[in-house]
Amino acid sequence: MFIENKYHLTYCTNIHPGQDWESTFNSIKEHVPGIKKSVSPSAPFGLGLRLSNKASEELAQGNHMLEFKAWLREQQVYIFTMNGFPYGNFHNERVKDDVHTPDWTTNERLMYTQRLFNQLAELIPDGINGGISTSPISYKHWYSTNEEKEAAFWKGAEHMVLIAKQLFELEQKTNKYLHLDIEPEPDGFLENTEEVLFFYSDYLIPIAQQRLCKELNMDASLVEKLVKRYITVCYDVCHFSLAYEEPKETFQKFRDADIVVGKIQVSAALKVLFKDKNREEVWKILEKFNEPIYLHQVTEKIGKSVKTYNDLPVVLEEKREVDELRAHYHVPIFIEQFGALNSTQDQILDTLKYLSKDSLSEHLEIETYTWDVLPEELKEDLSHSIIREIEWLKEHV
Repeated sequence: MFIENKYHLTYCTNIHPGQDWESTFNSIKEHVPGIKKSVSPSAPFGLGLRLSNKASEELAQGNHMLEFKAWLREQQVYIFTMNGFPYGNFHNERVKDDVHTPDWTTNERLMYTQRLFNQLAELIPDGINGGISTSPISYKHWYSTNEEKEAAFWKGAEHMVLIAKQLFELEQKTNKYLHLDIEPEPDGFLENTEEVLFFYSDYLIPIAQQRLCKELNMDASLVEKLVKRYITVCYDVCHFSLAYEEPKETFQKFRDADIVVGKIQVSAALKVLFKDKNREEVWKILEKFNEPIYLHQVTEKIGKSVKTYNDLPVVLEEKREVDELRAHYHVPIFIEQFGALNSTQDQILDTLKYLSKDSLSEHLEIETYTWDVLPEELKEDLSHSIIREIEWLKEHV
């Protein structure tokens, strides 16, 4: 839906099972009409579409695309953003670090993303810009040497430059502006603001200039502008809160570097505060969030640096004497506190406060995908939970 003539506000359908196109479409048909009726009864409702590689391949077959577009028109639903981060299945089986598989060093990731953009170009209404969020190149723990990481950075940047070229040519042909939104997260190749800036300055822009100046007959400065137009950042509030970064500082650094925020994913992490609390009680409640499907990195701020533990079980085993931890566990955005645990809802509110003065992105997408694995006390009817999150966000925009 379009809010206050400023934001397209939605939720991401990665919350629903969808390994193939049939299950994806069935989930959408089951949940979206009721959600739209509740939160946007008389106006079109924008949707954040998640397609696995298999679902995307099948959408391109037969009459599936025509049927989907007809259903969207009938329901007054439109697609303006997509989640291209998880390539494979995202529910009911172990995901963990495989969420990055295949990474941006591979042709599989490149071809998947190229196909998604062709499909988004067909689905998105005229006059709206569209984005696809994606993995921050790769997963740090897969590479043991600096040489391996350097090669992965280089290959990932080369593939993203091909996406930038595709989107430039697509806009020339269709007049539709689409962008790839890189999504930093803990233990990804890009975790925080400084690493994003480093990737642009040391890899993305130099490689683009090397490849595209001749191909597109542009000088280096125009190629830099082209790259920054089509390769943007997905600011996931949960992820940046795990980096202990304040929204206004991150956004200002991106502004200074002319880096665009293509999408803001509205999400909350667990904030674990120990001061003036019963430590055993805190650890006991945190244990309820230990589950085997998703990767739940935990971060600790030490001085000016941030230490990352690659998964929640590591921290639960050590039970370190710390004042605060933050866990990569997307909890409902309307929850400020769960027993002795808190959330980083305050980071969402700070982000929205900044947006009230500087609307740096039109896309707001709620991304709480953990409903299936939340502690029982937090589980409710799925559609009702999604509606609660959307209504909470609408009240605070």
